[in-house]
Amino acid sequence: MSRIRVAVDMDEVIADTYGAMLGWLVGRHGAQWSPTSLQGRQIFDVLTPEIAETLREAMHDGAFFADLPIVEGSQSALAAIASRCELFITSAAMEFPNSLGPKFLWLQRHFPFVDPLNVVFCGDKSIIAADCLIDDNARHFQRFGGQGIVFSSPHNVNVTDYPRIRHWSEAMGVLAEAFPGAL
Repeated sequence: MSRIRVAVDMDEVIADTYGAMLGWLVGRHGAQWSPTSLQGRQIFDVLTPEIAETLREAMHDGAFFADLPIVEGSQSALAAIASRCELFITSAAMEFPNSLGPKFLWLQRHFPFVDPLNVVFCGDKSIIAADCLIDDNARHFQRFGGQGIVFSSPHNVNVTDYPRIRHWSEAMGVLAEAFPGAL
């Protein structure tokens, strides 16, 4: 049996973009957003248009993505996945095109075991030919040909249509359930 191909999103899955955005907002505008106010909503949905625009401007500067915190447990989980599966990192980075270089360098620094040829920056993730896609945003699963697996983030707490990974320590178990006998 061939190894399964696992595609893993970057932002809010292995890179804590959510925490960085929240930290940026709190640092510039004060603590206006509680974890409860963000449950089930994207950060941009709770911002005034003016504040949303300043955050988008900061994110359009690729430097925003250069030093993102690492999602806890992601390095060891991805190393384990890479030892048993074909691993690809996929990012719908075209929303912030200046992020491509900083994201690639971030991956090389924090996930050196990921082959650079297995890094895919795209817009629409339906082009990804993988058995599964681990992503925080379920919209990427709608036209994706494989199994979507949602990675927990405050904005997706109400998504129930897909298997879920709440913490990277659960990843191998969720993959084993989704692909019995493949791991």
